[in-house]
Amino acid sequence: MDAFEQLETIARAMSDPAFYPHPVTRLERLDTHISTVFLTGDWVYKLKKPVNFGFLDFSSLAAREFFCRREVELNRRLSSGVYVGVEAVCRAADGNIGLGPGSDGPVLDYLVKMHQLPEAASLFAMAQRDAVGPAAMRALGTVLANFYRSGDPADELRRCGDPDLIGANVEDNFRQTEPFLDTILDRDRWEFIAQVSRSFLARRRRLFERRVDEGRIRDGHGDLRPDHVYFHQGIQIIDCIEFNDRFRYGDVAVDLAFLFMDLDRMGALEAGLEALAAYVAAADDPALYRLLDFYACYRAMVRVKVDCLRSGQLDAAARPAIVRRAVTYLEQAYRHAVQCARATLWLVCGLPASGKSTVAAGLAGLLEIPQVRSDALRRELGGARRPPAGVADYGEGLYKPHWKHQVYARMLGRAQESLREGRSIVLDATFAEARWRTEAQRLASDCDGNLIVVECLASEATLRRRLERRDREGSLSDARLQHLNDFRRDFEPLTELPESVHLSLPTERSPAALITELMVQAYRRQCLQVRHRLSR
Repeated sequence: MDAFEQLETIARAMSDPAFYPHPVTRLERLDTHISTVFLTGDWVYKLKKPVNFGFLDFSSLAAREFFCRREVELNRRLSSGVYVGVEAVCRAADGNIGLGPGSDGPVLDYLVKMHQLPEAASLFAMAQRDAVGPAAMRALGTVLANFYRSGDPADELRRCGDPDLIGANVEDNFRQTEPFLDTILDRDRWEFIAQVSRSFLARRRRLFERRVDEGRIRDGHGDLRPDHVYFHQGIQIIDCIEFNDRFRYGDVAVDLAFLFMDLDRMGALEAGLEALAAYVAAADDPALYRLLDFYACYRAMVRVKVDCLRSGQLDAAARPAIVRRAVTYLEQAYRHAVQCARATLWLVCGLPASGKSTVAAGLAGLLEIPQVRSDALRRELGGARRPPAGVADYGEGLYKPHWKHQVYARMLGRAQESLREGRSIVLDATFAEARWRTEAQRLASDCDGNLIVVECLASEATLRRRLERRDREGSLSDARLQHLNDFRRDFEPLTELPESVHLSLPTERSPAALITELMVQAYRRQCLQVRHRLSR
């Protein structure tokens, strides 16, 4: 009897409720390409199929025992009381098959025993019925941040963040899905996704290397999908990849992008954003948002590849459903590729001393993009690179209307050049007049870019304290405490901007906290803008 025949012999025995040493309320068999699983109501039993796919090898009894024990060990990292242990399947002297240690015959195989979690408590099921609350998703994000932080960033993990290795994995997706172009997959969409992925890797190599240096490459989950997350007696995350360590190793962004991508595909964008925001805050990792769409696109293409390959193994009745899912994942990959490719025009605006330049500098530094500061440009255009000895009256000197017009025109001109080259840029100015903000909206639209307007806010006391310090210490800006009331009077509220463009940012926090909050809010608005564009 070969290993597959023996597996079926065991499965037939396990299909009888009398096999189990406990009551069986509902017996159900599930098969994947690598496992045979029996659900009994309170308990789950999972056999590994004797397969060898190269990237996994369960062909020997010793290997199946090893990986059963490895599965229990690894999954206990993110669950509590779910994984009971490993049990042997034995043939007794009377020929019957049963679970050890009561069976006294030879070991036929090994299996993993688990508590059966209620399907209604899975994140997948909860998202389907729109029952996922923000508090639960924030708790999930915090759990994941703590999990990644507790891992050991061992040296052997570092190579898994190498951009060349990441590029090879990306190309593997395209190589294996190319045969399905024009039959299952849309060629134009596929080629766009490939071009964006390759360009991002080529242009952001330093970003990937920095992630390695920061210790963001970890032994993660490897298959972090909504159907592997349960809200039951706490948060239970199950079914990590145990059969190949390389599939778990990588940037934490890979795990999180998989979860986010699948939630987004299910229409649960807000739930995914809540989990990401909690992770970013707990892990102090705002740079995650720079990588999220690239990795979400990559993960979606992994799902496209799997479904395309499976479509050829199914009968005519089952094939259409898997083909539709492959097409859905391709659309998801395309959406993230569009978001990954679009440049963003950032306007950081507000009253003098509201924290604009601090926020703009932090944003430009995190994103590694140019910052154009109106104060510096004003002096450049006026030929006065150093602040004058005295302070001009409001609306005089370099703040006269014709100078103001030139400054804003020059800033928007630089923004246009940058956006046309596909590069994001930060403009740092008061932007007190709605006409200049409206012109920025038109510019971003014409250049097919995103626009994010960050309105910096601070209390009256904070504004005055900052301006008083500026009076004592000097500043590139000529705005002083004596001008505050005039600036406030002339500042036109940002009522012309839609919610998908405008965000308010109180600045009475540390610069690091400001940038984290800014990235959390801005990413949501970028998502909304891309969805609006694709729906037109």
